[in-house]
Amino acid sequence: MLSVREKVPDYLLERIPLISTVTFAALFSVFFFIAVVPSSNLYFHQLDLIQVLNFSLLVYGLSLLIVILSRRLMYACRAWVGERFGRYLFWNVAEILLVAAGYVTLTVIGSKKGLLELEKPQLILSAVRTVVYCLMSMGIPYLIAGMYFAIRDKDQTIRMINYGNVVSDEEFPSHEEQKITLFDNNGVMKLSINAASLYFIESDDNYIKVWYTDRENVLKQYMLRCKLKTVEESFRDSDLIRCHRKYIVNLSKLQDITKGKNGYLLRLDRELIDPIPVSKTYEEAVLARFNARKGSLSAPLG
Repeated sequence: MLSVREKVPDYLLERIPLISTVTFAALFSVFFFIAVVPSSNLYFHQLDLIQVLNFSLLVYGLSLLIVILSRRLMYACRAWVGERFGRYLFWNVAEILLVAAGYVTLTVIGSKKGLLELEKPQLILSAVRTVVYCLMSMGIPYLIAGMYFAIRDKDQTIRMINYGNVVSDEEFPSHEEQKITLFDNNGVMKLSINAASLYFIESDDNYIKVWYTDRENVLKQYMLRCKLKTVEESFRDSDLIRCHRKYIVNLSKLQDITKGKNGYLLRLDRELIDPIPVSKTYEEAVLARFNARKGSLSAPLG
């Protein structure tokens, strides 16, 4: 269980998981309200079938619009939201309460227009029930979706850690030759290269771009559907190190570090590769690893 001060796992803030969560919550809420709300609602008996249908469509459309706009904003602000799990939880609760507020507002409007005959105690009770229904109809699918993506991410990590079990027709590598083997999100092996050939890995939304050199020393790029977080966790004890939200670099290819106006930049030993930025989050770890490898630097960093 994550604490409120921990970072939010990347898989919760990526585009596909956000869309999938909204879709699952939308379908779940439909079945929930069909099964639960009409039998326990205070005022549905006051409306005819057409009015119930129109009211339900209006409520559902408004709720879906609120959730879609909220998730789009969450994706746009994912760097800020992702810094603390508490922010992510607060955002979800606020989203659910906003949907409940929209439902209650429509009920009050219906009462004022004479469509519903509700006294103040009935309106208060209806508002309380609405909050409970929204917490159940949205909170449950959010929790299930989060658990599903967590399990899928863990399974992907385990598959990548166990890459040594993959059958290959290549000669068995020597003890000094480390292999980097990458799997896609379905657990299918897509790329296996020598660690000495790998320069850096770049995140591109739900994909990663692997930059490496082939046998002719030509710099190439390979793209596969995988999360940068999975690569970081799978090869934590290797020369690969996370330096930015979008980048993992191979320390063995690192030529030097320069400090620019916006922070540190990593220069790899390949002229065609632009300097790679180091974000504040990873700055301390990168500098420590670099200085440990390059203890003979003529000028201190920092």
